[in-house]
Amino acid sequence: MRVVVVGATGNVGTSVLRSLVSDARVDSILGIARRRPKLLLPKVEWADADVRSADLRTLFEGADAVVHLAWLIQPSRDEAETESVNVVGSERVFGATADAGVPRLVYASSVGAYSPGPKDREVDESHPTEGIASSFYSRHKAAVERILDRFEEATPSVSVARLRPALIFKRDAASEIRRLFAGPFLPNALITRRLIPIVPAVRGLRFQAVHSLDVGDAYRRAIFSEAVGAFNIAADPVLDPERLGELLDARPVGMPRGLLRALTSISWRLRLQPTPPGWLDLALQVPLMSSERARGELGWEPRRSASDALLELLEGLREGRGLSTPPLDPHAGGPLRAGELASGVGARLAG
Repeated sequence: MRVVVVGATGNVGTSVLRSLVSDARVDSILGIARRRPKLLLPKVEWADADVRSADLRTLFEGADAVVHLAWLIQPSRDEAETESVNVVGSERVFGATADAGVPRLVYASSVGAYSPGPKDREVDESHPTEGIASSFYSRHKAAVERILDRFEEATPSVSVARLRPALIFKRDAASEIRRLFAGPFLPNALITRRLIPIVPAVRGLRFQAVHSLDVGDAYRRAIFSEAVGAFNIAADPVLDPERLGELLDARPVGMPRGLLRALTSISWRLRLQPTPPGWLDLALQVPLMSSERARGELGWEPRRSASDALLELLEGLREGRGLSTPPLDPHAGGPLRAGELASGVGARLAG
């Protein structure tokens, strides 16, 4: 089998490659990224291509499956740029998959595609996917869900699975996650449990996480499955202020939702960090997900807990961990993170 992975150099992409490399049924893998990495893996060849303009059909020809992961989170201050990759680029990937005669497409949706939902119970994949209006990430995920709905209806020759993971963590993605969400002013040395005395106890702060390597395994299983439709991907336990307090040896302290949002908004507007307040809205409003369908139909089971995934990420942040790909490179921000500062802290791509 030949598999093409679009967006193969990031947090999830490198985990998907690792899972596919270990599967004897996979003969060759084409990893596609905007910038060619130095990472060398068995069975993997690389192509640099921009999903907005490249001849994707030629790259996809002869493949048995396409996995589409390419997505921009930054620049958060230029939605036209992110939308051109996230929405327009995704539509081009879907069209090229059909034009090249590839029979299987696996797309990276997200918990962020869901409309607001409950925090006291888990929803299945039938929950509406209209997104969270104040989050550009969520709006884009919801828009691509609609594009994929139309694609599936018009292109029955391609079987489609879409995975909707929770927050995805691993140690080797730590430097990328810090650049994307925390920015250049967070010292690595401060990210240690003894220096995190409190956890904000905000109404609605209950979320799910999953280890990136377990997500990579879910994509591998989806490639070889005949199952179509959406699959929620999340590990236990649910992370809330009480659980976070236990994990971090910190004290949950009540905080009004409006105050936390105001602090997030002010720090973003002052360019102290690259994350707009829509991300907070998303975290507080998306539902908890049931992963029973993935367990039953894909045979997927997370090997690591959500707690383990979070603690591993924190260790990676403290250590400044990464991999030899452009998104994960711990040195991508330049000396003293000058490249991140020069980018306007979310105004344009850095690294």
